[in-house]
Amino acid sequence: MHILLIHQVFAAPTEPGGTRHYELARHWVERGHQFTVVASNLVYNTGQQVGARRKFVSEQNLDGVRVLRAYTFPSLNWSFIWRVVAFFSFMASSVIAGLRAGRIDAVMGTSPPIFQAISAWLVALLRRRPFLLEIRDLWPEFAIDIGVLRNPILIAMSRWLERFLYARADHLLVNSPAYRDYLIGKGVPASKVSLISNGVDPDMFAPGEKGQRIRDEFNLDNRFVATYAGAFGMANDLETVLRAADRLRAAPHIHFLMVGGGKEQANLEAMARRLELPNVIFAGSRPKSEMPEVLAASDVCLATLRNIPMFRTTYPNKVFDYMAAERPTILAIDGVIRHVIESANGGLFVPPGDDSALAAAIQRLADDRATARTMGRAARAYVVEHFNRHQQAEDFVNLMEKFARSK
Repeated sequence: MHILLIHQVFAAPTEPGGTRHYELARHWVERGHQFTVVASNLVYNTGQQVGARRKFVSEQNLDGVRVLRAYTFPSLNWSFIWRVVAFFSFMASSVIAGLRAGRIDAVMGTSPPIFQAISAWLVALLRRRPFLLEIRDLWPEFAIDIGVLRNPILIAMSRWLERFLYARADHLLVNSPAYRDYLIGKGVPASKVSLISNGVDPDMFAPGEKGQRIRDEFNLDNRFVATYAGAFGMANDLETVLRAADRLRAAPHIHFLMVGGGKEQANLEAMARRLELPNVIFAGSRPKSEMPEVLAASDVCLATLRNIPMFRTTYPNKVFDYMAAERPTILAIDGVIRHVIESANGGLFVPPGDDSALAAAIQRLADDRATARTMGRAARAYVVEHFNRHQQAEDFVNLMEKFARSK
């Protein structure tokens, strides 16, 4: 069978970002099926061009996964309005690419951004194929809570669009158990919703490694390294991390490694300069293939989000990577992911937005490295058993085979 996925920010291991869909697609292909992804021709975090230049749609083969790179206007990081322009440009180009994808058995959309889900629904409608919608974040609720969406008319339109897509989807896939509860609360039948949670391929990570190349690159020597690896966006509350670094400036053996990029990067770097932080290193965006080495160079890893109720529903990808790398997580996110870390005994929870508590937790593990290592080992054992991408990929294949054949 041939599945078509429309996903603007699809990332290969050679690019920064989460590789959940690449890993699921590879497993699908290994089972003898075909998988085509319609993705942007721009890397989401960096804006770098991918695929053939000066082509409206170019084609790649990534280990058997066919990727059609569709034109996107290069304005993702200019402003909110221009960001929407970039989303709309991909919405249009992805429909054209999807119609050119050849014979397909089902169309899979993913949200956010919501606009690409419209593209997937439209392609499925025009090609008379079943439509599966994956919900990776609760849009528009996240955007409303964080203050990105404020206009009452836009909020009403967004919620109408959300209901429209839920009703038109033949099936819905979520990556957090709280999202399933949310959809059922919105009136979606429980039988129409499947859960394949976020997780990790533990084989990508070698816990015994020390990440010496990364330590040498940034002159970290024998320092205790607290790493944040992920997006630099409004939601990620990285100002709290920098304030914690300010509190720990008198502990020269503790350093912060900030790995990633995004819309807030320039503001965060300006804040670090303003505070004259001697213990913070911005390492830039790194491809997923380098993340095992980055995390191996770390002693503890950080996961932060703003203190917004809806963020209690999310399973951040980065936390599962941290766990697979056998590193403890200091978690400034409440909710379902806190339950994972505490069930694993794989780190410490601190209240979101509390830089004092964050600094104290980092200091505690820096002073007791044996406990940090014990937490890391427990975290890996837990994630291997409960959030293993190999099992999730098998669940995905079973779901998609059943879904495509039932229509």
